[in-house]
Amino acid sequence: MLDATTRFFEDLDRRGYEPLLTKLSGTLRFDLNEGPQTRHWLLRIDRGRIRVSQEAREADTIAATSPELFEDLAAGRENGMAALIRGDMTVIGDIRLVVQVERLFPSPPDSREPRRIFHREVY
Repeated sequence: MLDATTRFFEDLDRRGYEPLLTKLSGTLRFDLNEGPQTRHWLLRIDRGRIRVSQEAREADTIAATSPELFEDLAAGRENGMAALIRGDMTVIGDIRLVVQVERLFPSPPDSREPRRIFHREVY
Protein backbone atom coordinates (compact mmCIF):
# COMPACT_ATOMS: atom_id res chain seq x y z
CA MET A 1 0.00 0.00 0.00
CA LEU A 2 1.36 3.42 -0.99
CA ASP A 3 1.49 6.26 1.49
CA ALA A 4 -0.27 9.57 0.76
CA THR A 5 3.05 11.27 -0.04
CA THR A 6 4.01 8.76 -2.73
CA ARG A 7 0.47 8.78 -4.17
CA PHE A 8 0.52 12.61 -4.31
CA PHE A 9 3.79 12.78 -6.24
CA GLU A 10 2.98 9.85 -8.52
CA ASP A 11 -0.36 11.47 -9.36
CA LEU A 12 1.38 14.75 -10.25
CA ASP A 13 3.82 12.89 -12.47
CA ARG A 14 1.01 10.96 -14.21
CA ARG A 15 -0.93 14.17 -14.89
CA GLY A 16 2.01 15.58 -16.76
CA TYR A 17 0.20 18.90 -17.12
CA GLU A 18 -1.56 21.00 -14.50
CA PRO A 19 -3.61 24.00 -15.73
CA LEU A 20 -3.28 25.76 -12.35
CA LEU A 21 0.46 26.07 -13.01
CA THR A 22 0.30 27.34 -16.60
CA LYS A 23 2.11 30.57 -15.72
CA LEU A 24 4.75 28.86 -13.60
CA SER A 25 8.20 27.52 -14.46
CA GLY A 26 10.94 26.40 -12.08
CA THR A 27 12.17 23.58 -9.92
CA LEU A 28 10.91 22.81 -6.44
CA ARG A 29 12.44 20.18 -4.23
CA PHE A 30 10.72 18.84 -1.13
CA ASP A 31 13.14 17.50 1.46
CA LEU A 32 11.45 15.24 3.97
CA ASN A 33 13.85 15.09 6.91
CA GLU A 34 13.78 12.34 9.49
CA GLY A 35 16.89 12.21 11.63
CA PRO A 36 19.94 11.54 9.46
CA GLN A 37 17.80 10.46 6.49
CA THR A 38 16.26 12.81 3.93
CA ARG A 39 13.82 11.76 1.22
CA HIS A 40 13.83 14.08 -1.81
CA TRP A 41 11.05 14.81 -4.28
CA LEU A 42 11.95 17.12 -7.17
CA LEU A 43 9.29 18.87 -9.26
CA ARG A 44 10.31 20.32 -12.60
CA ILE A 45 7.59 22.68 -13.76
CA ASP A 46 7.58 24.23 -17.23
CA ARG A 47 4.46 26.35 -17.86
CA GLY A 48 2.22 23.74 -16.27
CA ARG A 49 4.06 20.66 -17.47
CA ILE A 50 5.24 18.68 -14.45
CA ARG A 51 7.90 16.02 -14.10
CA VAL A 52 8.56 14.38 -10.73
CA SER A 53 11.64 12.49 -9.61
CA GLN A 54 13.33 11.52 -6.37
CA GLU A 55 16.58 13.39 -6.81
CA ALA A 56 18.70 15.56 -4.56
CA ARG A 57 19.54 17.96 -7.42
CA GLU A 58 19.79 21.72 -7.08
CA ALA A 59 16.43 23.48 -7.27
CA ASP A 60 15.14 27.05 -7.47
CA THR A 61 13.28 26.42 -4.23
CA ILE A 62 13.69 23.88 -1.46
CA ALA A 63 10.92 23.21 1.04
CA ALA A 64 11.90 21.10 4.04
CA THR A 65 9.63 19.43 6.56
CA SER A 66 9.06 16.15 8.36
CA PRO A 67 7.69 13.10 6.53
CA GLU A 68 4.76 13.06 8.99
CA LEU A 69 3.74 16.63 8.21
CA PHE A 70 4.05 16.09 4.48
CA GLU A 71 1.93 12.94 4.77
CA ASP A 72 -0.77 15.10 6.42
CA LEU A 73 -0.44 17.71 3.65
CA ALA A 74 -0.74 15.06 0.95
CA ALA A 75 -3.81 13.56 2.64
CA GLY A 76 -5.54 16.93 3.08
CA ARG A 77 -5.36 16.82 6.88
CA GLU A 78 -3.00 19.81 7.09
CA ASN A 79 -2.67 23.15 5.28
CA GLY A 80 0.68 24.09 3.72
CA MET A 81 0.40 27.81 4.34
CA ALA A 82 -0.44 27.22 7.99
CA ALA A 83 2.60 24.92 8.27
CA LEU A 84 4.80 27.67 6.79
CA ILE A 85 3.45 30.29 9.17
CA ARG A 86 3.97 28.00 12.18
CA GLY A 87 7.53 27.29 11.05
CA ASP A 88 6.87 23.56 10.59
CA MET A 89 8.04 23.89 6.99
CA THR A 90 11.03 25.95 5.91
CA VAL A 91 11.60 27.36 2.44
CA ILE A 92 14.82 28.45 0.78
CA GLY A 93 14.50 30.22 -2.56
CA ASP A 94 11.45 31.47 -4.42
CA ILE A 95 8.51 31.00 -2.05
CA ARG A 96 6.09 31.72 -4.92
CA LEU A 97 6.74 28.18 -6.21
CA VAL A 98 5.58 26.72 -2.90
CA VAL A 99 2.52 28.98 -2.77
CA GLN A 100 1.45 27.97 -6.28
CA VAL A 101 2.09 24.25 -5.82
CA GLU A 102 0.28 24.31 -2.46
CA ARG A 103 -2.94 24.78 -4.42
CA LEU A 104 -2.54 21.21 -5.74
CA PHE A 105 -2.77 19.61 -2.32
CA PRO A 106 -6.16 18.14 -1.43
CA SER A 107 -8.61 20.00 0.77
CA PRO A 108 -9.53 18.55 4.16
CA PRO A 109 -11.93 15.61 3.77
CA ASP A 110 -14.77 17.42 5.56
CA SER A 111 -14.40 20.77 3.76
CA ARG A 112 -16.70 22.19 1.12
CA GLU A 113 -14.76 23.44 -1.89
CA PRO A 114 -16.05 27.01 -2.61
CA ARG A 115 -15.96 26.78 -6.40
CA ARG A 116 -18.19 23.69 -6.40
CA ILE A 117 -20.67 25.34 -4.04
CA PHE A 118 -20.75 28.52 -6.15
CA HIS A 119 -21.19 26.55 -9.36
CA ARG A 120 -24.00 24.44 -7.91
CA GLU A 121 -25.88 27.44 -6.45
CA VAL A 122 -25.52 29.83 -9.39
CA TYR A 123 -26.07 27.49 -12.29
